Amino acid sequence: MFGRKRKETIPETIETVIGPTANFVGHLKSDGGVRLEGVLEGSLETAGNLVAGEKSRIIANITAHNISIAGAVRGNIMANRVEVLSTGQVWGDITVNCFLLDEGGFIQGQVSMRAEGREPPRPVSQTVGADSSRGEEGAS
Repeated sequence: MFGRKRKETIPETIETVIGPTANFVGHLKSDGGVRLEGVLEGSLETAGNLVAGEKSRIIANITAHNISIAGAVRGNIMANRVEVLSTGQVWGDITVNCFLLDEGGFIQGQVSMRAEGREPPRPVSQTVGADSSRGEEGAS
């Protein structure tokens, strides 16, 4: 679905479908993939992937492995990978390892990338100016 094979054994098949005429209110929890074409209000948690279709409307906090958004989401998102397509709209904060935003996609909120195995950059004064200032002091 997202172009890369995963190391985990998360099923790639869609097991749960909420159709375009369905309106789901409550907590949806699944171990498999979820495709949403209708309306969901509450919360959504899946160990698999979430595909939110173009006509989907989600008012919920979402936790999923990978998420593809073509519809509208109002709520916070936590996932391995989030892809907001050109018709996708998100109002909320996103916490991810990998993030893609297609041209035309909309986000209002913060995107936080998890820093697994990454060191923050050192301030410029510690990397650039430190050596050159010593050389100038010695020349005086």
